[in-house]
Amino acid sequence: MKNGAMPAKPVLRLDGITKRFPGVTALSEVELALYPGEVTALVGENGAGKSTLVKILTGIHQPDSGRIEVDGIETRLPTATAAQEHGITAIHQETVLFDELTVAENIFLGHAPRGRFGLIDWGRMRSEATELLTRVGADIDPATPLRDLGIASKHLVAIARALSVDARVVIMDEPTASLSQTEIEELYDLVERLKSDGKAILFISHKFDEIFRIADRYTVFRDGERVDAGMIRDVTEDQLVTRMVGRSMEAIFPRRHSDPGEEILRVAGYSHPTEFADINFGLRRGEILGFYGLVGAGRSEFMQALFGATRPSRGAVKLDGRIAVIRSPAEAIARGIVYVPEDRGRQGAISAMPIFQNVTLPSLSQTSRNGFVRIAEELALARRYTERLDLRAASLDQAVGNLSGGNQQKVVIAKWLATKPKVIILDEPTKGIDVGSKAAVHEFMAELAADGLSVIMVSSEIPEILGMSDRVIVMRDGRIAAEFDREGLTPEQLVRAAAGYEEVAA
Repeated sequence: MKNGAMPAKPVLRLDGITKRFPGVTALSEVELALYPGEVTALVGENGAGKSTLVKILTGIHQPDSGRIEVDGIETRLPTATAAQEHGITAIHQETVLFDELTVAENIFLGHAPRGRFGLIDWGRMRSEATELLTRVGADIDPATPLRDLGIASKHLVAIARALSVDARVVIMDEPTASLSQTEIEELYDLVERLKSDGKAILFISHKFDEIFRIADRYTVFRDGERVDAGMIRDVTEDQLVTRMVGRSMEAIFPRRHSDPGEEILRVAGYSHPTEFADINFGLRRGEILGFYGLVGAGRSEFMQALFGATRPSRGAVKLDGRIAVIRSPAEAIARGIVYVPEDRGRQGAISAMPIFQNVTLPSLSQTSRNGFVRIAEELALARRYTERLDLRAASLDQAVGNLSGGNQQKVVIAKWLATKPKVIILDEPTKGIDVGSKAAVHEFMAELAADGLSVIMVSSEIPEILGMSDRVIVMRDGRIAAEFDREGLTPEQLVRAAAGYEEVAA
């Protein structure tokens, strides 16, 4: 609603929606209204009920009670197909597409245009795919195999697929999680075009700068209930955080006294033929060392080499003053270096396995006797570390894939802590998780450092880098561009060093 105009009627309205699972009420009497030409931000901690709501809107789950209205008419959405027929579609953080199919085939999968005798009209499909890709600003040949595209281009294909079903309600679930800043700006432009086309957009994000930039309205979920809703112009960032988690912004980063000990890790001349070169630094016991840089700076590639997942072309590593040859992850783990990857869903955990088996997988020697795994000891070990991280799950038998993003991250961290490492590498440790879970991870990182564990934290979030690091190394184009102590460090210094605006004194 702008310039005092009468408010439009909602395209979609939920009233009193309740959904229960064994042992938990995921949603309790929630309400939500989505309006044409507007963006409604849905915010809340992991486990607040956002994912369950999206699954109800897309026909995957059925509510136990409550009312769904489309254009004021009560409607049931018993299947995903039914949701699409009512113009409701979702673009998820992890794009649900198929690498072996072409772009056009992915866009029209399940509803390809057909000609005579019910056969697929390939020419029409490519033509309509081209039109949709143009609408979303994607210069992509529809005949291109999806596997040849980057992450950002795949997101645009997912959006084109959403528009191919003539969507009236577009759900965007963490759409910028894997995008560069340039690609994020392009997504913002696309959202504005969708608004101009009269689409009602439900935007789920943990990034408050995004929410305050593009949202018109907000709805806050906490513990499965709607606790607040209104116009975004009427709320501040701190107020929104407080309504989400019951704590202010100041509580996100813990107060910590840093007193690092002796040097435990020394990296000298680490280089890779294509990804990074001449990486030199030391890490002290009980220190949190932040690594900052723009997309493509080579941070994750270096960390994977340090963990033994890839081989450097030259360079040396010393642990406790002794040369450590690391040719595989197994050798890294044996020497006390562990790595929590950025892509926790694919690289950090086995989604179909229960929590306790994920946690104990690298530590089976602690829970086995004479070649037999003792489940009671597995459960005890898993419980010890998941309780330290305040993991929220129905039981340790629950599959990791059914957990929220923040709780999945806690499982991955617990898994490596159970190996009793000396150095833990956290690659984007709070990516895609809510403010409350971020605060819990930050608090635990501070506890780890206080206990003498050395932490390397790769992060693209400047507040996280400034709030948690004792020192910061900035990478650019595969090399170290600058190194800073945290005292007096400013966001401007980080950005200039990462972007190469000028030479920055370390």
